[in-house]
Amino acid sequence: MTRLLPGILAMAAIVVASNILVQFLILDGLLTWGAFTYPLAFLVTDVMNRLYGAAQARKVVFAGFAVGIVCSLIGSQIMLEFGPAVALRVAIGSATAFLIAQLLDVAIFSRLREGAWWRAPLASSLIGSTVDTALFFTIAFAGFLSFGAWADAQVTWAQDPAPFLLTGPDLPLWITLAVADWGVKIAIALIALVPFRLIIGRLATRAA
Repeated sequence: MTRLLPGILAMAAIVVASNILVQFLILDGLLTWGAFTYPLAFLVTDVMNRLYGAAQARKVVFAGFAVGIVCSLIGSQIMLEFGPAVALRVAIGSATAFLIAQLLDVAIFSRLREGAWWRAPLASSLIGSTVDTALFFTIAFAGFLSFGAWADAQVTWAQDPAPFLLTGPDLPLWITLAVADWGVKIAIALIALVPFRLIIGRLATRAA
């Protein structure tokens, strides 16, 4: 477990930072600063997978999931003008998307790990990021899920019509937010290949 500690701490730091930074909007509310830190979780998972294998990478994922649950519980107890800081749908969407997407990342990486060095981290991050975005924004904000206990007044703002990506035809706002978030994740997945290569190369040199 000691060898996993750097990965666990890195994952925990990313989850906590993202939960804090998601409160700060940029680009007219199109994105939050948390959109730029959260995708680094895939980098941590992929590094752990490359170094120690899928089983150990999953332990890091579960540690990050536990930290995320704690953050959501804390947020649900912070009362703002219109209710708790973290709405129930948002908390469930966040936890579900994180766990499924990260475990999918581990599975895809493991399937491709024997190929070119970039193939496994790129494919796993791209697919994982896409699934993460689709699950989170659908569970947290989609209007067709607004019934019964899911009819949360705290998230109805995301169902209001707004120009797609600020300039296109009117669509539910959550769709624009999802596409913008997905675009950042894809960009970071590409950029993260550089630190992935550097980290793995340095650690491999030390082990030689």
